[in-house]
Amino acid sequence: MVAAVVLLVMLGTLIGAGLPLVNALVGVGISMFIALSLSGFLDVMTITPTLGLMLGLAVGIDYALFILHRHRTQLKAGMRVRDSIALANGTAGNAVVFAGATVVIALLALNVTGLPFLGLMGTVAAMFVTIAVMMAVSLTPAMLSLVGQRILSKKERAALQARGNQSSQKEKEHSPTPVPTSTITTPMPTAKAVAIAVVSVIGLGVLSIPTADLRLGMPDASAEETGSPAYEAFHSTAEHFGEGWNGPILAVADLPTELDDAAAETYQITIAEELGAHQDVDSVVPAAINDDNTTAIFQVIPVEGPSAESTEHLSEEFAAGTLLEGTDMDDVELSVAGATAANIEISEIISDALPLYLTLVVLLSLVLMVMVFRSILLPVIATLGFVGSFTAAIGVVVAIFQWGWLGGLFVPGDPGPVITFLPILMVGVLFGLGMDYQLFTATGMREAYAHGSPPQLAVRQGLHAGRAVVTAAALIMSSVFGAFAFQPDPMIAPLGLALAVGVLLDAFVVRILLVPAVLHLCGPAAWWLPKWLDKILPDVDVEGASLERAA
Repeated sequence: MVAAVVLLVMLGTLIGAGLPLVNALVGVGISMFIALSLSGFLDVMTITPTLGLMLGLAVGIDYALFILHRHRTQLKAGMRVRDSIALANGTAGNAVVFAGATVVIALLALNVTGLPFLGLMGTVAAMFVTIAVMMAVSLTPAMLSLVGQRILSKKERAALQARGNQSSQKEKEHSPTPVPTSTITTPMPTAKAVAIAVVSVIGLGVLSIPTADLRLGMPDASAEETGSPAYEAFHSTAEHFGEGWNGPILAVADLPTELDDAAAETYQITIAEELGAHQDVDSVVPAAINDDNTTAIFQVIPVEGPSAESTEHLSEEFAAGTLLEGTDMDDVELSVAGATAANIEISEIISDALPLYLTLVVLLSLVLMVMVFRSILLPVIATLGFVGSFTAAIGVVVAIFQWGWLGGLFVPGDPGPVITFLPILMVGVLFGLGMDYQLFTATGMREAYAHGSPPQLAVRQGLHAGRAVVTAAALIMSSVFGAFAFQPDPMIAPLGLALAVGVLLDAFVVRILLVPAVLHLCGPAAWWLPKWLDKILPDVDVEGASLERAA
């Protein structure tokens, strides 16, 4: 509904507002059918199709909007419907394919984490985005052809008709039709650019402060919706038996060989006593010994719950084999199992993989933007802006879901660690979306500069040309993600909020404020590229400038 309102306000026509929504819903319907069908022969996490739905709706609407906006602009400039559809698909549609490809690559790269469930989640989400791109460059042009001039409002059609009559009269009088020029004739004041850059950096920095306290983990039952059976059972167990009973750890010990039953039992009890002496252990139950008296298992009850830091440290000591060091049983080899330990280990694996993944995405961002914008400084500034919006969004999530700020509004249950795979999913999604917004603002700047505008004036002209569609796209995308932030699911809510905040910060603070202000301050250096590098770089022509010149 929010997307429909934004589209109606921006486009001024019900047909125009409905077309991107139809495009997105058809694409999501096809994708959801495939995703749910996969669950017949693959183990698919419950969150996987929901993540795909979230992305499919957001990018499906936005990608159709980019093509639609370009088509409307060309129609209002006097181009014929059929020619305009072809050119819009060859320019904005080409940019949509490029932007969608960056999102797909980033999502597919989740397979490098080594966790099958996370790789499958990224693959399914990439499939949703791929189908959204296919719908945008096939279904959208077909629907534009069906609606014809009705994609414009009555007022716009009347103005176009009046201008056409005026042009016909001028042709009869052999007078040339004036070429439209940009209404922006002066650059941004330098003092204003400095102020915008400083305030934007300080704002992102302040929001990023909680990120230093980020703690990853899987949500336990205390994160479920307040009043739900799982939530009540968790707190009732903690109240009557202790928090640790909500997340027992299964420990396994290898016993010395050639022990009789009595000796093995004594050995087991001694190990249990040593484990029970640990400060983070509430109690230890010697559960069983195998028939050969070579392996014993214990149920270890932590002092605190399964998502507590002390429980995490305890599981790490078990896994490292250091729990019995300095005791009479330090020759016993311990290992750990169970859901609590598995969740903690998954969090550690993803935490270790995050820096490498972030580095790969940042390097990919730099290479792609150097090719697209033929500049060195612009990609560096844009990439640093992406890192700033990412860390700021993580900071907001930490403050709300981990620290408990505004908890009654977003957090369904008790505050706790941030869901394990949230940061790595955010990198994959926000990187692609940030590329979208940078593409639709910076290409206009590059175009104005290439056509002879001074560097600082070109920045303002390009921003003015692209900010309307970026604003609408960001509002739509953040509203889709934000709707999921109010879900009672403890795995969906933080992801929805993180993506909504990330999109808003990246679009409005980084792409519309910070990057243009810094580019203004850089002057001609913003567009500098070594000649040798310019020669070897491929001309990707993402925006279809060659098609536009031919038209």
